[in-house]
Amino acid sequence: MMNQRDSADLTRVGPGTVMGAFMRQYWIPCLLSSELTADGPPVRLPLLGEKLIAFRDTAGRVGIMDHRCPHRCASLFLGRNEEGGLRCVYHGWKYAADGACLDMPSVPDGETLKSRIRAKAYKVQERAGLVWVYMGERTTPPPLPAIEPNLVDEADVRYAFVQRDCNWLQALEGDIDTSHFGFLHGGALDAGALDEDHPLYPTVVERAPRYEVAETPWGTGYGAFRGLPNGTTYWRCANFLFPFWTQTPAFPFAKAVHARAWVPLDDEHMMFISVSWRRMDPFLSADMPGAADFARQGFFAPMNYRPNSTDWFGRWRLAESEANDWMIDRGAQARGDSFTGLAGVHLQDQAITESMGPITDHALEHLTQADQMVITTRRRLLEAARAFAATGAPPPGVDDPEIFLGARSGFFTAPPERGWQEVYRTNVERAVRPAVRLEAAE
Repeated sequence: MMNQRDSADLTRVGPGTVMGAFMRQYWIPCLLSSELTADGPPVRLPLLGEKLIAFRDTAGRVGIMDHRCPHRCASLFLGRNEEGGLRCVYHGWKYAADGACLDMPSVPDGETLKSRIRAKAYKVQERAGLVWVYMGERTTPPPLPAIEPNLVDEADVRYAFVQRDCNWLQALEGDIDTSHFGFLHGGALDAGALDEDHPLYPTVVERAPRYEVAETPWGTGYGAFRGLPNGTTYWRCANFLFPFWTQTPAFPFAKAVHARAWVPLDDEHMMFISVSWRRMDPFLSADMPGAADFARQGFFAPMNYRPNSTDWFGRWRLAESEANDWMIDRGAQARGDSFTGLAGVHLQDQAITESMGPITDHALEHLTQADQMVITTRRRLLEAARAFAATGAPPPGVDDPEIFLGARSGFFTAPPERGWQEVYRTNVERAVRPAVRLEAAE
């Protein structure tokens, strides 16, 4: 059971909070570059409990700033994006992408006064098709994180964005919970009917995996292991990376260049951002044995998005939500076609984490040995965030971003006498690496 103070320090992300201050030391992905067009309309962007707007100016520079005009606090979302800046329609004051006031046409001595006014704006970079924002207090921000898929050329990167109506922590923890796969995603599969070389055989035949957890330079990691009939050991390795990234074990390890961000918009909403290498081997495909069975259970179900709107939480929302019971198919659930009646692996995860409420009441939890990765990650986050609050020392990976390059996840088999750390290191050394642009992390 987690006490109230620990729960609040982990889940609250607004200005002045322990976790909010900690996360603001890192670069945060927040938009696809393609969501902003030069001289196009501003986009509402809630982030870490702040209401921001994002726009791209005439020269292509991206600005991310407080949505309130420094003059009378009218929203700059209504502004005119024109000729190198964003102009407030209330009195015509105009701001550059970096927040500098460019024009005060409603003020007689505006040419003199404008140099004293700045909109609250944040540092911005673009990499691999994503817009990144630094919301910390450093004049010179730290390097961008060297998480491997974020260093691949944009043409070789695949993205997915999905908003969730829940706290960032409970969403992230669904990704580092290894024992749920055999139920939430594979619960309708009959282990006795699967061949031993079936891709889901190991996770279905033994639904209570044993696993080891360790703290790592980039956060935490686990290795879940199951013995196979041929005498080898099947491993599923995954990672948490500061401050809100995960790498799942859902792909063959050798080419698993991927990472998923669980970005807090505020305390009760977050944005899932998946970044992966296009040449990565898939876990399941429509032409593999058993594909028809996977299709019946919704493994290949596409994301079902609502049209984007311009409200604060209007981007990348699924059509399925608590309001329509996540479109659960009770017939499919009763027939056994689907264990959950929910179409698609992502929707299954989303429905579960949203069903916990806007912020999980951690006092009601009963964690067990099967939750050791969640427990270890919470402790690691709390210790790191509180250490920063107490001493101001740079959080892990902020000033040494290449530590993230040691993180790789996925599944593989190994001889039974070899331990997790040994087989993990061996597979990292053998892993296929795309040509990454390390200079982009400087």
